[in-house]
Amino acid sequence: MNFFEKLNQVINTKETLLIVGLDPNPEMMPKFLADSQQSLMENLETWLTLIIEETKDLVCAYKPTLGFYEALGSKGLELLLNIITAIPDEIPIILDAKHGDLNTSTIFAKTLFEKWKVDAVTVTPYAGQDHIAPFLLYPDHGIFVLCHTSNPGAVSLQEYPTEDAPFYLQVIKEAKTWATPEQLFLEVGTTNLEVIKKIRSFAPERLLLMRSIWSQGNEIKEILKVALNSSGEGVLIPIPQDLLQSKNLREEVKNLKESINQYRNNITQSLQNCDLWSPNVCLLSPHPYQDLILQLYDIGCLLFGEYVQASGATFSYYIDLRKIISKPQLFHQVLTAYADILKSLKFERIAGIPYGSLPTATGLSLMLHHPMIYPRKEVKAHGTRRLIEGDFNVGEKVVVVDDILITGKSVKEGSEKLLSSGLIVEDIVVFIDHEQGVKDTLKDKGYNAYSVLTISEITETLYKAGRINEQQYQSFFNH
Repeated sequence: MNFFEKLNQVINTKETLLIVGLDPNPEMMPKFLADSQQSLMENLETWLTLIIEETKDLVCAYKPTLGFYEALGSKGLELLLNIITAIPDEIPIILDAKHGDLNTSTIFAKTLFEKWKVDAVTVTPYAGQDHIAPFLLYPDHGIFVLCHTSNPGAVSLQEYPTEDAPFYLQVIKEAKTWATPEQLFLEVGTTNLEVIKKIRSFAPERLLLMRSIWSQGNEIKEILKVALNSSGEGVLIPIPQDLLQSKNLREEVKNLKESINQYRNNITQSLQNCDLWSPNVCLLSPHPYQDLILQLYDIGCLLFGEYVQASGATFSYYIDLRKIISKPQLFHQVLTAYADILKSLKFERIAGIPYGSLPTATGLSLMLHHPMIYPRKEVKAHGTRRLIEGDFNVGEKVVVVDDILITGKSVKEGSEKLLSSGLIVEDIVVFIDHEQGVKDTLKDKGYNAYSVLTISEITETLYKAGRINEQQYQSFFNH
């Protein structure tokens, strides 16, 4: 079970979005412990362990801040490991490290995830994807990218160059291309409702780790109204630090949980009663590959406008999937979507159609442990003059994979080459179907054609998510 699944299981089981910061700050320690005869380290461990015991059935995650433990020296790191051990296994641990050093990210990720066994970590994005990559090599763990902080001194950076196009939104745009919504999330520190609203609008599919929301006596209900997604989720809410000093900690956290859940229910009901887009559009019934579609759009693989295709025809959209191979996490998500179809089919070998689908066929071969072959686009006039590259046996069944189904010409030609070499081809799987009746044409030729997505599904999803406007939406369906 990965971090995202583990977190959602706790959220659903305990019906809570609350998290607790486990920070050994002597200044915040309750007076009854500060006055005890134990040493400072013993007092801190007693306090933090008590917090865990009092809240473990009321929260969905714990968040120790690494800096507090480091400030206590070697004994502080020992304390951190003791506290990590004291947290129940079923509750995720998010280490608030704000790691930002490129040179140490590889060893740090290894220590956190392999040795300390934490489930997720916070990082700063300034060094870019190269810094985040070592953490992403652990697909079962989560990464929270800091995109906004409440520090007043950060305004000149975060709002640069303009309020309408601030740097923090550029951080989000870039970070969304680094990993899937199931692995990469955003850390947001602010009480500014307009900022939170922009972030949620810009990243409707991402989990937000909120912080600094209890200052200035602000209204948590208003923050939730703009931060929650359409399902009343998508946010992690920290318990106010001053509650952790209370002798009635459990009761106060329980009351806070119930209040927030009531807010969530009210907000969700309000969203359900609103016609957000049109009578035929409902954000509460997302496409199963919604996150994948949004990411493809955000990195420029899906474009809407007037585009001349290779065939000479003009479409109201253009699809360019070549960028995917440069986005490892997104590429893995695409492969998984293909695999969902392939797992229901019977075949001995996977055949990719040159050249666009060769990376996909290679990835699927590694993922599903089936050997790959491919029909040559053109037969060389020298060497072996092979029509099919790779090893195979006559009579084996082959599934053909391609990227886009427009006219079906490439998959038909490739399949015919495979058939002429004594192989059996019954199934063709593509990523996107342009819906020009090609599946029916292939059916008449004896092939079963499957697609992960259709262009109509893509357009509907982008419109519902607000990525394309009414004019672009209507232009597609009127084309």
